[in-house]
Amino acid sequence: MRLIISSALCLLALVGSTQAQDAANGEKVFAQCRACHQVGPTAKNTVGPMLNGVIGRKAGALEGYNYSPANKNSGLTWDEITLADYIKDPKAKVPGTKMVYAGLKDEQRVKDLIAYLKQFDVNGNKM
Repeated sequence: MRLIISSALCLLALVGSTQAQDAANGEKVFAQCRACHQVGPTAKNTVGPMLNGVIGRKAGALEGYNYSPANKNSGLTWDEITLADYIKDPKAKVPGTKMVYAGLKDEQRVKDLIAYLKQFDVNGNKM
């Protein structure tokens, strides 16, 4: 009986420590990205590529943006895991990238940022 109770408490602690993605908080996190990136219906490429529909897009493939050879030739497709790794340390994930950003180390903020970005389809409409 003690084993069952102990196991249940461990499971509850594990589930409780896993936080869901929060797109509203992700919008706040995106504020630091806005210096180089845009999202939404009027988004365009600026210092960095616009990020509408980024999940599922091949790295270095957005028309109209001049990517580094490192991004073009990375072979990456931006899924949640790959994008999270990149956001945490862009130069480690894609050596030679021209993205000048030290990275976002906070796991929850990375999850929230990705939740925010996932809302935008390729036309910048929230899904």
